Parts: sequence; C-alpha cells; structure tokens
Amino acid sequence: MLAVLLVHALAALLAPLCVRVLGRNAFYLLALVPLGSLGWVIAHWGTTVRTQVQWAPQISMDIDLRFDALSAVMCTLVLGVGALILAYCGRYFERDEARLGVFAAELTGFAGAMFGLVVSDNMLLLYVFWEITTVLSFLLVGHYAERSVSRRAAIQALLVTGAGGLAMLVGIVILGLRYDSFLLSDLLAASSVPAGSAVSVAIGLVLIGAISKSAIVPLHFWLPGAMAAPTPVSAYLHAAAMVKAGVYLVARLAPALAQTPPWHLVLLPLGVATMLLAGWRAIQVHDLKLVLAFGTVSQLGLMITMMAVGTPDAALAGLTLLVAHGLFKACLFMVVGIIDHGADTRDLRRLSGLGRRAPVLCAIAVLATLSMAALPPLLGFVGKESALGALWSAEVLSPPVRFALLAGVAIGSAFTVAYSVRFVWGAFGITANPERAVTWHAPGPLLLGPPAVLAVAGLAGGLDTEAVDRWLSPYAESLPGVLDTHLALWHGFTGPLALTVVIVAAGLALFLVRGRIGEPAHPRLGNADRNYDAALRAMDRVSLRITATVQSGSLPASQAAILGTLIVLPTVLLAVGTRTGVRLRLWDSPLQAAISAIMIAMALAATVLRNRLASVLVVGVTGYGCGVIFALHGAPDLALTQFLVETLTLVVFVLVLRAFPAEIAASQGTAFKFRRALLAIGVGVTVPVLAAFAIAARHGNPIWEAIPDAAYRIGGGKNAVNVLLVDIRAWDTLGEISVLVVAATGVASLVFRSRRFGSAPRAADSPNYDPDAVSWLPAARLLDRRDRSMVLQITTRLVFPTIMVLSVYFFFAGHNAPGGGFAGGLVAGLALTLRYLAGGRYELGEALPVDAGHLLGAGLTLAAGTATASLLLGAPPLSSAIIEVTLPLLGHLKLVTALFFDLGVYLVIVGLVLDVLRSLGARLDKEVS
Repeated sequence: MLAVLLVHALAALLAPLCVRVLGRNAFYLLALVPLGSLGWVIAHWGTTVRTQVQWAPQISMDIDLRFDALSAVMCTLVLGVGALILAYCGRYFERDEARLGVFAAELTGFAGAMFGLVVSDNMLLLYVFWEITTVLSFLLVGHYAERSVSRRAAIQALLVTGAGGLAMLVGIVILGLRYDSFLLSDLLAASSVPAGSAVSVAIGLVLIGAISKSAIVPLHFWLPGAMAAPTPVSAYLHAAAMVKAGVYLVARLAPALAQTPPWHLVLLPLGVATMLLAGWRAIQVHDLKLVLAFGTVSQLGLMITMMAVGTPDAALAGLTLLVAHGLFKACLFMVVGIIDHGADTRDLRRLSGLGRRAPVLCAIAVLATLSMAALPPLLGFVGKESALGALWSAEVLSPPVRFALLAGVAIGSAFTVAYSVRFVWGAFGITANPERAVTWHAPGPLLLGPPAVLAVAGLAGGLDTEAVDRWLSPYAESLPGVLDTHLALWHGFTGPLALTVVIVAAGLALFLVRGRIGEPAHPRLGNADRNYDAALRAMDRVSLRITATVQSGSLPASQAAILGTLIVLPTVLLAVGTRTGVRLRLWDSPLQAAISAIMIAMALAATVLRNRLASVLVVGVTGYGCGVIFALHGAPDLALTQFLVETLTLVVFVLVLRAFPAEIAASQGTAFKFRRALLAIGVGVTVPVLAAFAIAARHGNPIWEAIPDAAYRIGGGKNAVNVLLVDIRAWDTLGEISVLVVAATGVASLVFRSRRFGSAPRAADSPNYDPDAVSWLPAARLLDRRDRSMVLQITTRLVFPTIMVLSVYFFFAGHNAPGGGFAGGLVAGLALTLRYLAGGRYELGEALPVDAGHLLGAGLTLAAGTATASLLLGAPPLSSAIIEVTLPLLGHLKLVTALFFDLGVYLVIVGLVLDVLRSLGARLDKEVS
C-alpha cells in the first residue's frame, strides 16, 4: 500500500515533464499508474493487509494503513475509473492546452490521495488525505483560472468541504481520546460505545464532514457549482471518487456507530431530503452537466440513507448503489464531454438528432442511463431493488420511519427515472424543431473507449450478480445482524418489484409533463447558492464591525484592551476559583535584590528620559540584568542567549533611531497620565501574582527534574537547553525559525518596497574605490573622514576573526556546553554588525558576499530537511541519531545528527541579522547618501 502511494506521488511529480515531452499522449502513460495499482488490489482481494510506519507516535500520527473488504471495493472504483479518466484525457484535451502538465499532476496525485484515504486506518492520517483531496479538488475545479465562474466554484467547494473537514477533525480528536485510540480498527472492534454526550457530539461533527464532502443537504450546492471544472474532473471527482468519500466514511463507521442517537437522526432525514430536492432540480435544469450533477447529489442522498440504516442488507444495497453509480455516472459525464467537444454545446434546448449522427455514443449513453434509471438488466436495477427490499424489511426502524423512508426513496427514484429519460431524449432525440440541430464532430475510438468500458461493466455487473455479491457481501457481513438476502437480478414477484413498477410509471409520467416543471424565478424553498453568497456577505459585515470595534486604529487603546484583559480575566477567575497557599522567597542572595533594584530604576528612567538613545540604553540594562539573574540561578545558556539578544536588539534600535532626532521634542512629549500608570502597575502586580499561584498549584514532580537525564539519553547531549531546542522540542524550534524568516522578509519588504536586493555591494563596486589606499578594513577607505574611527577599525580587524571563531565554537560545543546554533548565529551576527559599524555598508559585502535571502532559505531548508531524512531512515521526524566513530589523530568522536538541524538554525539567525543590517543599515545609508 505504501508503494502504491509513493508511485502515485512520483508519477504526479513527473507528470509535467511527461506532458512536456509526450504532449497529451502522456495521459496514457500516466494511466498505467492507477491501472498497475489496481492489479495490486485484485491480487490482494479477499485478504486483510496492514502496513504500519512509525512517524510521530507521541501524538498518534503514525502511518497506519489497512486494506480490507470495504477498502478493496473503494480502491477498485477509485483506481479503475481513474485509469479510464486519464486515458479519456488523452483525447479530450487539445494538443496545445494550457497548463496541461499541472492538470495531469493534480489528477494523478488525486488518485493517490483517494487511495490513501480509503486505506487509512489512522483517523488522523485519514483526515490528512481527506484535506489533500479538498485542496486538489480546489485546484482541479479552478483549472480554467482565467474564468471567474471557475474561480468562484473552486473557492466555494474549498470553503464548504474545508469547513466540514475542520469540524470532522474535532470529532476525530474527541473519538480518539474517548476510545483511547485513533485507529479505525480499534474503534470498530470496541465492544461498546463509550458513554457520555462527548461521543454524540463527536459523531455529529464527523457526520458534518461526511455530508459536506458528499454534498448532502444543506451543503449540496457546491457540487452543481463545481461543474465549471473540465469534464474529466467532473467524471472522476464528482461522480466516482471525491464525493464518495463521505459515503465511504459513513460506511466505515456504520458497524460501530449506526445505533448511536445522532446517527439516524442526522443522516436519514438529510439523505431523503437530498434525494428529493436534487431529483426535482435535475428535471428543471437544461445543461446536461447540471442534470447529471443534480442527479449525482440525489443519488448520494440515497447512498447515505442506505449506509445509515445500519443493517447488513441495507449496507449491501448501499455498496451496490455506490459501485453502480460510479460506473454509470462517470460514463455519462464522459459522454457529455464528448457531446460538448463535438457539438460545442451542452444545452438540451439546442441539441437535436445526435442519436442518428453518433449511434455508438448514443448506445453507450442509453446503456449507462438504463442503469441510472434502475432498469433491468443493469447493475443500477440490482442495487435499487436491494435498497427497496432492505428498507421493506428493516426491523431496526420503527414502522412509521420505515414507511417514510420507503415513500421518500420511491418518489426520489421516480425523479431519477424522469431525469434519466430527459437526459437521453434531450441529448440524442429529435426535437420538434430539427433546424436547431448543431454541427457535429465525430469522436474517435480512443475518446469513446473509456465510457464504453464503464457502460459495459454496468451491464456485466447486472448479469453476473453472483460475482458482485461475492465481492461486496464481506463488508455487509461486518455489520451487526444477519445478511438475509443476496444480490440477484430476479427475486420473484415481491413488494419491492411492485413498487419498482410504480416508480417507473411515475417517472415516465413526470417526463411527459416536464414542460410544466420549469425552473421558477423564485424557488419556494430558497436558493442554496444565493444563501451561500448571503452568508459570506453577512460574515464580512460582522467581521468588519468586530474589527472596527476592537481595532480603532489607536495603538494605546489596543494595548490597553489587551493588558486590561490580562489583568481582569485571570484575577476574577483566581478570586472565584480554588486558591492554594503561596510561599514566597524574595531572593536567594542580596545580589539578586541589588540587580532587581537597578532594573527597576532603569525601567522608571526609561519613562522620563527624553533622549531616545539614552532611553534605549536604560531599557537594555533591564535586559542585561535579567541575564545576570539567569546566570545566578545556574542557567548559563539562557544568560548567554539573553545577553546576545539584548545586544543585537540594541544595535537594531540604534540603526532605526539614526533616522530620528536625538531628543523628543517638547511638543511631542506627553504629560503624566494616571490611567496609564494605573494600568502599568496593575500589569506589574498581576503577572508575578499569577506566577506565584501557578507555581504553588503544582502537585506532582516538576518536569525539569527528568530533563537532564532525558537530554543525554534521548538527544545524546549534556546541555539540556540545546537538546530541547534541536531534538525533544524541535518542532517548536522549526516553527520559530520559520517565523524569523517571515519577519526578516517583512522587514526587507518594508524597506526595499519593490524588490529584495541581491548580496550587499562590495568596496570595488563603488566609483570612489581606490585599491592603493591604506586602510585597516577593505571598505573603510570609502567612509568620510569625519565618520572614520581608527580605533574602531583596528579593533574590528583584530577582534572579528576571534568573534567568528567563538561563533563556531558555540555552534559545535552547544550540545554539551553553553552555546548552540542560536547562540553561535547571534555571535556571528554581532561580528557582522561590528564590521558594518566600523566600515560602512560596503563592508557587509566584504565580510559576507552572500544574499541574505539565500542564507535564510538554506537554513530553513536544512532544518526542515532533517524531518524527511529521519523518515527515510525509519525514524520519527526531527529525531536524532547518534554516530560514534574512532579516527586516527582525532580519537573517539560522537556525532549527533541534530547538529545539521542546529546548522539550519545558525544560518537562519545569520541571515536574519544580515537582512536587518542591509535593510535598516546599508539600504538607509544609501538613501541618505
């Protein structure tokens, strides 16, 4: 199974290259991928195959795959139809179609994602594939991005199915915690459903995801809108694959959850309502694709209803309907694509006489439509008969509910017969005005082949019901109860057969009066698409009002709101909640009290000083004081980092303040404001009080007691802080350096405005460069004599190499001693800062002639690449491996692979400092000069 996923991923990556070399014929080559995967499915049919790869077991994110009876049916549909769709694309698209390579990659990747979805045993992994199909659907529906209709349809599908997926994720998390496992196999094997309302809420949330994906009322409107996609997308995603994901999820969970309270309450009424509403709409619309789209929604409602009943007979009928629908609906969508391709229209009111001009295409369409209308001897008839029989004998339902379901399914089936006949007659019949017939370009055999295969498969399934029953019944037998009936083309004269006769007669009658069933200007039940637009507009208005209320544009007001919440909310909760005794020790030594007094004095001085540089310096003293306290408490790593960060922050402040006057003008000064002082005092008191209560509330042993041992045992290092950063909590560090990259890019964007400049200019690039001039630094000779400092240049020339060596030392020693990539990068950044201050903007190019963006990208790529490297070695992502070797001269060496992650952090920090120096330093220097 893992090999199938990897092959599809590789094929998706190579698809653009294949299309560039082979043109549209590359689709035939790509079709071999799902076709070969289908061979694996057939070879393992009837067996249960498991694959498990540990990835992130601490958060239950392992790659757990399970292939069983239900997976086999879904995989056959996904891969078989997928191969035919790809072959169909080989002649559907023109030779010079734009973005064809990207389309091929997306369609191939979608087939792999659907395979991953139906074989995922881990519910979290299932959700990942679920959202991958959502994103790929968005891209495929919006393939014609230049059309506003396509863009709107893609966004609509993304919002609806994405929102449903997020609700489903919450439900999955709750179910996983309540069942103490995120594996579907464990959930299905549980003897009972855990008690409590949390499980009912979780089931409801999961069902929201299912009905959004399968376009069930009231979230059905996105599917007809998605018909703006190319026809192969409609034939695959919206007939055979993606929209079946919700039905599959309901079928997968039915054996364990079908008897829970929310199950029938949510699914049965919505399924019947979907079947009726969409069936009625299919009779009204005139676009062939829309007829099939609303028909798909109606059929999905029927499938959801049957899967939701929860009996083996209903499950067998629902699975049969699912297979039959995938065959005939994908076929009919391809037929519509051929009609649109050859007649340049899909409007039923413009088509006439295609039956005589394209008899083979007409025969294919009639065969598939007979299955859609559930007429013998097609597989659709077998499924519909089984559905009626299962509802007829469903003892788990009360008689009123059973009667209501039978009535709803019968009426919906009559609609199905009506729009099926309307589809064939409108597309291939002769209208009252034959002069409206359009021009016709006959399709070739390669275009007719894929839909013909599907139509014949529907006929073969109806004729050989024993084989179909043998393939589908293993899943039905997994539900509670006994499988009483089996699939057959003829069950004798029964109640369901009589009901079928009534359904067909009613459907033909509806077709005859179709002229009176026009599309109303103002639907009585409202227009779901317009309601969607109204909901978006309402959310926009609400968001604007909220934003205008809480973000007035005043920075002091926004800060006051945030800080006021920090004071009021925790204080109130602390006052009304449980309180524990607090024991305080003011200091461990008088030195701490002295440092604290200095920090307080500097903080107060920052509020009264009018010189900007002096204010920055006294604020810096508070930061250095904090670093001293870290050092006194035995945290040299934190102290070192604090000193380096504080120094670099001071440099950045100085670079910015160069563009401001030295003193704050009297007109800009603000008088003492009592409310602000009160707010500041409140925050200052609240934070230590909350910290004291939080510390006193601890009952167990603190985690820090286990960290040193875990750092050496797991990460192979004695410096617990560095091991936490690059191993145990490496995900956090990866996120933090990603934020740093974004921040650096933001600063550069604000300063450079139009584009990011390349590497810093070197001294030789200046027109005033004199190579014969004597200078301690290469670019210092370019500075104005008034800005030169011989002492600073000499000091920089002597100290810079030492600082860089110290930076490298911190980097390599950080795993066992104070230091690490972060500290080493900061030291290197300070060395670059010294070069800039001594030699000017050209000195940056001499010190490091590399584009800062390249350093940032290389660092982030190296840090993130360690996750992939760990997976390739069979280890969890971002985990470390310890390599010990003995070399001549060097002796015994111990290398931890986290060093490469730390190197990425080092490069990101150096790139960040270089970007800030070039943005706030060199670039501003150039503009001033």
